[in-house]
Amino acid sequence: MARFQVRLAMQPGVDRDVVLRAVKDVTAHCADTGEHPRTAFGDPDTHAVRAAARLVPADRAERERRHDTVVDKLRSVVQRAEGITGP
Repeated sequence: MARFQVRLAMQPGVDRDVVLRAVKDVTAHCADTGEHPRTAFGDPDTHAVRAAARLVPADRAERERRHDTVVDKLRSVVQRAEGITGP
């Protein structure tokens, strides 16, 4: 479950509420069926991606992806500038 939670939290648009909902879904299913989470849902990384796609609105995820891209590019520019001028 820990790996699932971490991977889920890393998905674009995922916030605390999404993580809590997904964990609740997994634990409720496993409590009802007696299945182990890996047996019921497979690889935690893959399930985290599927859960995010199901629980996060596509427009919110896309907005965060674009934001992350811009932030990464700005960091790269700042690092290169620091390399030229020093910290």
